[in-house]
Amino acid sequence: MTINRSKVVIVGAGMVGSSTAFSLITQGVCDEVMIIDINKDKARGEVMDLCHCVEYLNRNVKVTQGTYEDCGDADIVVITAGAPPKAGQTRLDTLELSAKIAKSIVTPIMEAGFKGHFIVVSNPVDIIAHYVYKISGLPKNQVIGTGTAMDSARLKHFIGELFHVDPRSVQGYTMGEHGDSQMCPWSHVTVGGKRINDILSDNKEYDDINLDEIVYKVTRVGFDILNIKGTTCYGIATTAAGIIKAVLNDENKIIPVSTLLEGEFGEHDVFCGVPSILNRSGVSDVVEVHLTEEELEKFKKSVGVIREYTSKILSL
Repeated sequence: MTINRSKVVIVGAGMVGSSTAFSLITQGVCDEVMIIDINKDKARGEVMDLCHCVEYLNRNVKVTQGTYEDCGDADIVVITAGAPPKAGQTRLDTLELSAKIAKSIVTPIMEAGFKGHFIVVSNPVDIIAHYVYKISGLPKNQVIGTGTAMDSARLKHFIGELFHVDPRSVQGYTMGEHGDSQMCPWSHVTVGGKRINDILSDNKEYDDINLDEIVYKVTRVGFDILNIKGTTCYGIATTAAGIIKAVLNDENKIIPVSTLLEGEFGEHDVFCGVPSILNRSGVSDVVEVHLTEEELEKFKKSVGVIREYTSKILSL
C-alpha cells in the first residue's frame, strides 16, 4: 500500500510566503512545504531557518527549496509573489505587473504536470485568481483566491471588540472585492446567534455604532498596517493556511474565498469573495445567501469593479 504525502508549494519567499510556510509548519497542516523564489538565496535562507522549528513542533514537517519542475506532484501551489502597492496606490494599481508575474509562475508549473489546487494570495487577488484560472486550464473549483477571507476575520475582530466577545463567537463575512468596494451582508451577521441588527436595536448603548464605518475600517486597516510596519503578513498567512487546511483535510468548511460565479447572485464569469464550501475538491459549492435589495446592490457594484479590471487583463 502506498501512503500519500501531502505537499504544499509556496511561490514567493517574501514576508507573506515565509509567514504562510511558518503557519503551515507550526500547525502541522501538511507533510512537506516547498518554497520557490526567483531569489534562490532568499528561499534557501527561509528553508534553513524553518527547518530548525521542527524539534519543538508536534510533527516533523519536511521543508525544502524547489523549482517549478518540482511542482508536478504537489497537492497545492500557493502564489504569494506579486507587486506590492506603493505609497498612494490601491491593490488594483498593481494589476498589470502582478499578472505578468502570475503568468511567469503558472506556465512552467502547468508544464511540469501540476494537477492540484492553486491558492492565489497575490493582489488584486480576485482578478489574479481569474487570470490564473484562465491560463492554467484547471477546473474552476481548483483555483481559489483568498478573497474576503482575511477581511472577514478583520470584521469579526472589530465586532468582537465592540461587544467585548471572542471574535470566534461572531458569525459573518464581507463579500465582493478584496478591496475598497467590498460589502458586508449585515442581515446575516450574528453574535452568539443573535442578529447584530437586533443587538443594536435592543441596546441604547450601541446607538452610536455605524455599520458602514466598520466596513470602511475593514477595507483600510491593511493599509494602516502597511504604513506602520511596511507589510501585512501574519493575518493573510494564517488565512491562507486555514484555506489549505480546509482543502487538505476535506473539512467542508465555509470560508469566503474568491471563486468563479456562474449564476450565483445573478453574476456570471467573475471571481469574487463569496461564502464557499471547501473540501478536497477545492470549492465544492457556493453558499448563495439571500441578500436584501440594498445588500445585493452593493454586492453587484463591487462585482462591477472587479469585472471592469478583469476584462483588461483577460483581453490581453
